[in-house]
Amino acid sequence: MTGSHADERDGTATDGRADGEALLRIEDVWKSYGDEAVFRGIDLTIDRGDVEVLVGPSGSGKSTLLRCINRLTEIDRGAIYLDGLEVTSPDADPDELRQQVGMVFQDINLFAHLTARQNVTLGLRRVRGFGKRAARERADEELAKVGLGDQADSYPAQLSGGQKQRVGIARALAMDPKLVLFDEPTSALDPELSNSVLAVMERLVEEGMTMIVVTHEMRFARSAADGVTFLEGGRVVERGPPDRMFEEPERARTREFLQTLHG
Repeated sequence: MTGSHADERDGTATDGRADGEALLRIEDVWKSYGDEAVFRGIDLTIDRGDVEVLVGPSGSGKSTLLRCINRLTEIDRGAIYLDGLEVTSPDADPDELRQQVGMVFQDINLFAHLTARQNVTLGLRRVRGFGKRAARERADEELAKVGLGDQADSYPAQLSGGQKQRVGIARALAMDPKLVLFDEPTSALDPELSNSVLAVMERLVEEGMTMIVVTHEMRFARSAADGVTFLEGGRVVERGPPDRMFEEPERARTREFLQTLHG
């Protein structure tokens, strides 16, 4: 992978990315907690099949932005569109949105009393209305894809951190989402376990999954991303393809921050 998946499609935007109908549009989004402003007019566009990596210092709102996209956190102003529909409209159904936008959390959030298979089937049965047999077949298929076909009957306490995170990925993928959000999925894992999770994510990239990833794994950003967005002070400071962002960023602050990540 070269970080240029968009280049394979027809048409090129001004920042080197493909020009076409966006899957996700974030327009002039503002968010505050009391007197503390998290976002001051965020604009971001993600094309179908693209991988966007969000970077920025602690408190820059990276995780909050993911939560705003699937409405775990509500925005104060602006709009977010998925496939042309405004998902932040008061008339939009958050549960329907979350069927289309999967999320993989930093803290994994598996149900301890359920097996890996049961963790995956839960949403399929309750939200998608799958029958027991169909849900089981889908769960086993997704667990096999993340390399856990032999761990379907294991409980979270019997799994390593990397395995639990891969169950979380299988759970998100089982819903057949249009977009998957990853919130620092490897931050709590040691390097060996991180690599097992990153390998699954890289396979999803190859399969054309649209992804937004908050991560400090700059190797993944360099090799797998179509774009890197640097957030700070409630705004997008700079955005561009990984080669330019890492080698020749336009802003000194971007260069300074990325150097701290040893990218």
